[in-house]
Amino acid sequence: MRVNILQQHTSNEGPGSIRDWIHANNNEMYVYHPDQFGNLPTAAETDMLVVLGGPMSPNDDFPWLEEERELIRTLIDERKPIFGACLGAQQIVKALGYQVSQAPHKEVGWAPVYRQNDAIPGIPEKLTALHWHQDMFEIPDDAKLLFSSDLNENQGFLYHDNVIGLQFHFEPMKDNVREIAINDNQYPLENNDLHQTAAEIINHDVPAENKQVMFKLLNYITK
Repeated sequence: MRVNILQQHTSNEGPGSIRDWIHANNNEMYVYHPDQFGNLPTAAETDMLVVLGGPMSPNDDFPWLEEERELIRTLIDERKPIFGACLGAQQIVKALGYQVSQAPHKEVGWAPVYRQNDAIPGIPEKLTALHWHQDMFEIPDDAKLLFSSDLNENQGFLYHDNVIGLQFHFEPMKDNVREIAINDNQYPLENNDLHQTAAEIINHDVPAENKQVMFKLLNYITK
């Protein structure tokens, strides 16, 4: 299976444990940087799409953001699996015609998320995830709310059985957390309702169960 990753809307948010899942299942990984090079895969070249995060808003007027959404809409119509994290999840929601707006609370750092739905077997009721956002998506009408946090309700959704969007991050490994936090170290200091610094975020252990849950989510949408 060819897994196309739209990374790197920012260079410091890589695929983390998603890469491990791809390799463990003997799949092929292709990484695109549409904001830098303007290239996107075609739907015919895509067996599965992963859309990662970035500092921009899906409401920004960049042509490549709309081109991404056109690809997402085509893949949804073709019932191909899609996983989106942070901006990636927001792009899925926008592609489906729903809104992304400022969240009630900016969350940057480690904080609990709570499972809201039993559609995907084996997901713990409470997990600790990395948050790096100040926007929040609407939950599409045909989607199921998967996760909420203490501060923001709409943290994750399952659309049909093949599309998952998460506002937060299960995928980062320890090296990824360091890379995110040292390069974007000012972002946690500005109106952050989790009140964590970049140093505190780096020093927090990455829960081992996050990788396990990431694998379960990807297995579910590709079953």
